[in-house]
Amino acid sequence: MGIGTTTDTIARVERRAFDTLGHADHGWLDARHHFSFANYHDPRRMSWGAIRVWNDDRIAPNSGFPPHPHSDMEIVTYVRSGAITHQDSMGNMGRTEAGDVQVMSAGSGVRHAEYNLEAEPTTLFQIWIEPTRRGGSPSWGAKPFPKGDRSGRFVTLASGYDADLTGEGAALPIRAEARVLAATLKAGETLTHTVGDGRHAYLVPATGAILIDGAPFAARDGAAISAGTVTITATEDAELVLVDAE
Repeated sequence: MGIGTTTDTIARVERRAFDTLGHADHGWLDARHHFSFANYHDPRRMSWGAIRVWNDDRIAPNSGFPPHPHSDMEIVTYVRSGAITHQDSMGNMGRTEAGDVQVMSAGSGVRHAEYNLEAEPTTLFQIWIEPTRRGGSPSWGAKPFPKGDRSGRFVTLASGYDADLTGEGAALPIRAEARVLAATLKAGETLTHTVGDGRHAYLVPATGAILIDGAPFAARDGAAISAGTVTITATEDAELVLVDAE
């Protein structure tokens, strides 16, 4: 359920088919961009509310992103297969496996590297959300989220809301008025999500196929959802990732 005033309005949903996404193949990295990023520019796809980047990356074995800087961005990595190994200028190091999540609040500035040290390709979603406030000390965290716990329902993986008020103490903290959620659905199962007034949601099936209010979405298609309630039905077993933000 989105934060904010909820309504019975039927949300508008824009489908962004996988084959229309921005594409860059660097050999070691094969990337699709749901939003304008690097050399891909589409003025109609600059951002969706506070959601600025959603990259669908395939990283070759024993390769990855060398150290590089970021500031004033909440960077969420959802690993779909394989694993990613993180290192940063704060001294953090960690390995995040498929189905698990890592979050880096870049704050006033941080350098980090993300490597696939595995013998197989790693696939992941990297999501950037604009923070509510600029600056502050950078931070990093990672956590496993068993897929069985999100069967038939959305589970919050990362949240910018007070855990004492929302009961989302298991979620990784981010510095944005946003939530990152995930669910798994068996074919034929249905769930709903309400986007509050003035908010924006973006949904991608990592695997499988779904209907959103009766419209078909294939694996790795994007759905930009406005305020209102949507009904999501799996036509194949599906793994869903959704960001609900200002």
